[in-house]
Amino acid sequence: MCPGGERVQPVTRPLVVVLGASGYIGSAVTARLADRPIRLRVVTRRPDPVRVGGRARIEVCAADLTDPAGLAAAVADAEVIVHLVLYTGGKTWRAAGEADGERVNVGLVRDLVRVLGSAPRSRQAPIVLFAGSTSQPESGGVAPDNVYDRQKLAAERILAEATAQGVARGITLRLPMVFGHTAASGGGGGVLSAMVRRALAGTPLTMWHDGSVERDPLHVDDAARAFAAALDHADALAGRHWAVGSGRGRRVDGIFRGIAGLVAERTGRPAVPVLSVPPPGWATAADLRSVVVDTSPFTSVTGWSPRISLRDGLAHTVAALAAEPAPGGTGSHQPGLRHVKDPFPAGGAESLFLGHDLVRVIPGEE
Repeated sequence: MCPGGERVQPVTRPLVVVLGASGYIGSAVTARLADRPIRLRVVTRRPDPVRVGGRARIEVCAADLTDPAGLAAAVADAEVIVHLVLYTGGKTWRAAGEADGERVNVGLVRDLVRVLGSAPRSRQAPIVLFAGSTSQPESGGVAPDNVYDRQKLAAERILAEATAQGVARGITLRLPMVFGHTAASGGGGGVLSAMVRRALAGTPLTMWHDGSVERDPLHVDDAARAFAAALDHADALAGRHWAVGSGRGRRVDGIFRGIAGLVAERTGRPAVPVLSVPPPGWATAADLRSVVVDTSPFTSVTGWSPRISLRDGLAHTVAALAAEPAPGGTGSHQPGLRHVKDPFPAGGAESLFLGHDLVRVIPGEE
């Protein structure tokens, strides 16, 4: 249950609310914020235990955020709201075209703005941090070419309008491909973790192109640090979107060969091949477009920069996923064993490189 806004004692610690706190990025952000002297309300769809330590006073709130009353209770008295909720009714972001996708990916932001606008105002408007997507080009205007990105853009604009009206101090961090394994987040459902699992299974890694398309992988811990940095510089950042990434483009074939090599080192088996396959008919232009982030504006304001290299992040992910218990058993993925279920059994991996969310397997939370 959420607190419903009741006050038990006067408090001096600021209240930070994380919506979608048990998701991949959400759990990493929660772990980062838990080390601060704040009240931290972690909001999830299920009353799961939140395994974080630190100086924060933790409140766990299980809520259906599609219920306006539940949303209002979840954010009651918040000075900061970190919005990391998204619709994942289907296997991938492409399910955003479903009716519920619009309701969650756009409707929750609209509902949040209404809740904040109707709340009694006794202090400065709350900070709202929102996760956007770098698949929306920074140059040449914004031109999303798929339903999910159009929903992300619509939500951004709702938040920007609310900021202009003084209802919120909105900040959108546009994230690229987020990857990596952490104690808080696990391995996530991103395409790089999927490819690690596929290589551990001895299955070829497939691309929809010749491998020259570039991506800008950002470790989930660095993404969490970016949200913390945005919170610390909210006044300077409010009212617009900011691209966050490593700032270095990586060819997809190089990323996949790196994964194959790291898995080979771990297992003692030959590296699995990296293959090019034709894209399916429902692929979009963005699937075949390079995405490299210029993070210098965000860095100039906050001082943030990524710390975890692609190789180090992938090596840690390989080690962690190789040690996972085998499905239906207790063994781990040791050399010579092939316990890992192929994440793309029909062949041809989905090229889910567009935004930070990639393949989402944690329903409803980033």
